[in-house]
Amino acid sequence: MSKSIKSALSLDDPVEHKGDLDVEESSREERDLEQGSKDEKQDDQCVAAPETISPWHPSQFPDGGKDALLCLLGTFCCLFCSFGWLNCIGVFQTYYQTHQLSEYSPDTVAWISSCEIFVMFIPGPIVGFVFDNHGPKWLLVFGTFFHVFGIMMTSLCTEYYQFVLAQGIVSPLGLNCIFTAATSSVTTWFLKKRGAAFGIMAAGSGLGGVIFPVMTNQLMPRVGFGWTMRICGFLILFLLGVAFLTVKSRLPPKPRKLELAVFQEPFKDIKWVMVTLSSFLFFMGLFVPMNFIELQAGAAGMSHHLASYLIPILNAASIFGRIIPGILADTVGRFNMQMIMAFFAGIIVLALALPASSNAAFIIFAALYGFASGAYVSLAPAQIAYISKVEQIGVRTGVMFSCIAFAGLAGSPIAGAIVKEDNGGFHHMTVFAGVLLLAGAAMFVVTRGVVSSWKLFVRI
Repeated sequence: MSKSIKSALSLDDPVEHKGDLDVEESSREERDLEQGSKDEKQDDQCVAAPETISPWHPSQFPDGGKDALLCLLGTFCCLFCSFGWLNCIGVFQTYYQTHQLSEYSPDTVAWISSCEIFVMFIPGPIVGFVFDNHGPKWLLVFGTFFHVFGIMMTSLCTEYYQFVLAQGIVSPLGLNCIFTAATSSVTTWFLKKRGAAFGIMAAGSGLGGVIFPVMTNQLMPRVGFGWTMRICGFLILFLLGVAFLTVKSRLPPKPRKLELAVFQEPFKDIKWVMVTLSSFLFFMGLFVPMNFIELQAGAAGMSHHLASYLIPILNAASIFGRIIPGILADTVGRFNMQMIMAFFAGIIVLALALPASSNAAFIIFAALYGFASGAYVSLAPAQIAYISKVEQIGVRTGVMFSCIAFAGLAGSPIAGAIVKEDNGGFHHMTVFAGVLLLAGAAMFVVTRGVVSSWKLFVRI
């Protein structure tokens, strides 16, 4: 009896203790399984949580909020100072031909603006790579320095080569940094409303294209060319200061080594190649009407005072051409809207600019062409974003603009040479621009087909 009691009370017997533990462990497992079945969905969600909260996941794009709107404000300032400045090249083409560079032919003077367009876009791959690796801040610092310094040096220029160096090379080096920082940053904040965001951002270039020509035309007779350029430079410095404080990328940089393969990768994507080829043709003709509209209207009998307002009218209309198609693109598709607006631009040039001979005709053409051509600036980066991963947008956008820089370099000088061969006439030049725009529009149709796998009634 004592032995059995001892055995029953013993805490040292490994067999009995193991049995108790087995029962206890078994009941615990049953409880765990029962509880586990209740929390299975929660556990699965916890496991999947790291994927859903990834900053690159579509659900994480805020499409609004304070930081997103501040970034949009800053990018508006960036486009005001970059493309807005570029949009007033026609003012300088006219002014230089009648003042400092009056002894040079139109095609020679046009090389200044062509170099400006070319240098603005040719460093695109490197600048895009810097954005992907370091974000927008350093780009804004370097961009502000080069752009403002180039404008200040232009204010001192008297010789042709000086204008080419200061306005055609130094200033646009900064323009590229500013433009890339803006377009790539706003992409990280907006997805569903990306078309509208790009439209609002690009409207800054339209407003800049209104303000700068009016400023220069009003200030030059009063304070001279030098101080006019300096005042423009100080305005740009202030606005880019605002941009530096507000523009930032929502996504952390993803550093990559600077390898040739990084820049070769876009060429392996047929969709990207088609977008770039379409843009190349369209871009070659895009700036020709802007560059020569004042000269063409003046040759048709328009007064210099009235002709000086054609570019502001064109750029004012382009504000709506950037915003409205951008908003509609979120509904009908970016590629669909780009195709429609490209055809509209080409038709306007051939239907209105070619036969234009009265003041009213040139004013109407300026307004309609501004609206039609303005869409490209907001829709082209949105097209690249549509076919690219978020972390690739900087490099891919930069490589595309680098390719079409050669079109911008050639367009205006060729147009100027055509004017020279036409004994100062503008009809052949207008046909040249219109055909290029329509060729680009036709390629946008093909591009849309490739991207959509030739499905007709889809939003893309």
